[in-house]
Amino acid sequence: MTTELANLTSRARDFAAVLISDVRLASGEAALDHAAAVAAIAAQLDSSDELQAACYLLYAVDHLNKPLEVLTKNFGESVARLTVETRQLIELQDRSRNTKDDGVLAKSQTENIRKMLLAFGRDLRVVLLRLASRLQTLRFYAAAKTTPPLDLARETLDVFAPLANRLGIGQIKWELEDLSFRFLEPQTYKHIAALLEEKRGDRIVKTEALRAQLAADLQAQKIKCTVDARPKHIYSIVKKMRGKNLPFERVFDVRAMRVLVDSVNDCYAALALIHTRFSPMTEEYDDYIAKPKSNGYQSLHTVVRDDFAGGANRPIEIQIRTHQMHEHAEQGVAAHWAYKEAGAKGYSGVQAGGEYDRKIAMLRALLDWEREVSSDSSKLDTSVLQDRIYVLTPEAAIVDLPQGATPVDFAYQLHSSLGHRCRGATVDGVLVPLHTKLQSGQTVAIHSVKEGGPSRDWLNLELGFMASARGRAKVRAWFNAQDAEQTIARGRELVEKCLQREGKTAIKLDDLAVQLGFKTADNLFESVGKDEFSLRTIEVHLRPATELLEPDEFLIYKKSKAKKNANEKSGVLVVGVDSLMTTLSKCCKPAPPDAIGGFVTRGKGVSIHRTDCSNFVQIAARSSDRVIDVSWGHSVLGKPLSSKGSQPVYPVDVSVQAADRNGLLRDISEVFSVAKVNVIGVQTQSVKGSEGSIAWMTFTVEVADTSKLTSVMATIRKVSGVRSCRRR
Repeated sequence: MTTELANLTSRARDFAAVLISDVRLASGEAALDHAAAVAAIAAQLDSSDELQAACYLLYAVDHLNKPLEVLTKNFGESVARLTVETRQLIELQDRSRNTKDDGVLAKSQTENIRKMLLAFGRDLRVVLLRLASRLQTLRFYAAAKTTPPLDLARETLDVFAPLANRLGIGQIKWELEDLSFRFLEPQTYKHIAALLEEKRGDRIVKTEALRAQLAADLQAQKIKCTVDARPKHIYSIVKKMRGKNLPFERVFDVRAMRVLVDSVNDCYAALALIHTRFSPMTEEYDDYIAKPKSNGYQSLHTVVRDDFAGGANRPIEIQIRTHQMHEHAEQGVAAHWAYKEAGAKGYSGVQAGGEYDRKIAMLRALLDWEREVSSDSSKLDTSVLQDRIYVLTPEAAIVDLPQGATPVDFAYQLHSSLGHRCRGATVDGVLVPLHTKLQSGQTVAIHSVKEGGPSRDWLNLELGFMASARGRAKVRAWFNAQDAEQTIARGRELVEKCLQREGKTAIKLDDLAVQLGFKTADNLFESVGKDEFSLRTIEVHLRPATELLEPDEFLIYKKSKAKKNANEKSGVLVVGVDSLMTTLSKCCKPAPPDAIGGFVTRGKGVSIHRTDCSNFVQIAARSSDRVIDVSWGHSVLGKPLSSKGSQPVYPVDVSVQAADRNGLLRDISEVFSVAKVNVIGVQTQSVKGSEGSIAWMTFTVEVADTSKLTSVMATIRKVSGVRSCRRR
């Protein structure tokens, strides 16, 4: 490590010491001691001084007002972002760990934590720092002989250890597994440890003798090598025993050695000598050099019988690999990023050159881990993770999308505004159509305009522009908003013109809307703009109750059976006066045998009203001298009045209030039809209220005698939904 590198780590340690010297973590460990231990682990994984500096600064973040600015100023942007992002990840994971299931981390939360690691994995150092920190936490609990929260141990076993394995960091993976298993199943752990300890003395002596003999044999064949005894990890023993249903005695690699050589040719030469010198168990042979594991691991594995020097023919596993393969096996992705010897393609084809290429290589390793763990349904509930892809922004940020997603989906996932303004895209630097299906690991850049909106074609599933339901919802919302604005503007214009015609421009629009059953004026305007609410309803609402409807404002059902005849009399007699013109008032529509009264008008004869008519009561009070007595003529009581001998009929209004529903008008009209009452007009309006839509109906019917209406209205009140039925 250069003086400059050491200086950065030293400065970070001194900076943090001032802030966290008295701070203890949730585990009880001193924060500064934890940072020093994590830095030591990180030094074995990555030669970067920035990673080690971040180890000290990680818990100092909580004591800074503007951590990103302060750390950038003192240690540079790279260290600052690494520190702040790792701290954010820790906080998110801590919050996700709150949901528990019988003391074990809930599967859904484990899944969330795994996705967080994937999202933050755009900087591998965040992942490495998180692994190192978790390892030190478990080491502390083990040294302090205390038990950590079980959900933390379960999270380590289900998430962190598989991640370390996927990245090929063997030295971290094995220790994480053993420590987690030690806390989760202490009795089983102690049992296996005891079995190993009982045979330890004998095993050490015999294994050392075999190691020395093997090293001598290889040196005699001029194969330069290093032979080490390799301890078997307890968790791997338990996994093999459970996975293959084996007793402890059948686990062949309890005793193991590792042979490190200089080249691949030396690997196979050493294998040939070992198989000649010992009796191999051919079914236990694996060649991971010719066919590496998915995480890039390479080695030769063989199991032989120890049949010399009193070995009692016991099995022993021997691993053969090059020094570079060993570095990769121990440090994984971190190893071949730190060492240039791997070449341009690194190990197993993983690119080693360039900062951006390293990010891509790391992402692919994380994606492999994601698929590996997702396929293990015994560990996780992965239903929500199926058919997902992960693509990169130009800044190497990871974006989670559904399978079959396009650049349009990508744009809407980043921001709704960007999606609306999306006009083109490049994938891995190549301009592509917007309906191009994206693949995991691709880098996508969106070309947008300053202003604009989406295309309706994007909603056409057959055209394949979008696979994300969330993105399509945003497109529909945009068009709905545009349509709503235009509809509201049109409705406002119509309502305002209506108010001008009625001379009611002073009325508050919000008050009018509430009176008509709407929550806001915009709701009223939208309904009017869609032609769902009639302006005639507004006019009726604004006009006084005494104002009358003109004949052409009725919907004519049938032509009146009573044809107008200028010579036909109304059937009303004015007491004491002959040949005086009479007119039946339209406000109350009197008909026999109603009690009636007359009012002398100026130039229109006598206006005939029902005596209970509110208009008649008012005008009679003001001008009592113009009120005269009138009565129905004898002809209306059974003797024909018309020249053709037919009895006259009179228009009468029947008002109905009911809960609005389909078929309501038809059902009420049928009652009139069965009663043989001629309907000559009907006016309806529907008003939205808190209890649903209310229908107001006014039927104009022709009757010779209003007494007939009593039974008809009684029948109408029995119609489903009808609340009231009365004569107006």
